[in-house]
Amino acid sequence: MSHHRRRLLRPSSPPSDDGRRQQRLAARRAKLEAEQQSLARWMSRLRRAFHAVERSPQKVTCLEREIAQLQQG
Repeated sequence: MSHHRRRLLRPSSPPSDDGRRQQRLAARRAKLEAEQQSLARWMSRLRRAFHAVERSPQKVTCLEREIAQLQQG
């Protein structure tokens, strides 16, 4: 019981693992940039579509009003 446990000395991670980690990090950064650009494109499309849908009821109301005026006159 008075004996100390022996510590296992493991070598630190090999340098090839660090290179592989750097490659994965670079790949993730490239993918992040591509996804950010894709998101920006979709957001601009979504914004245009949203505004088009927002204007649509106004156009419908205006046309209904014009039709009603033409029918009365």
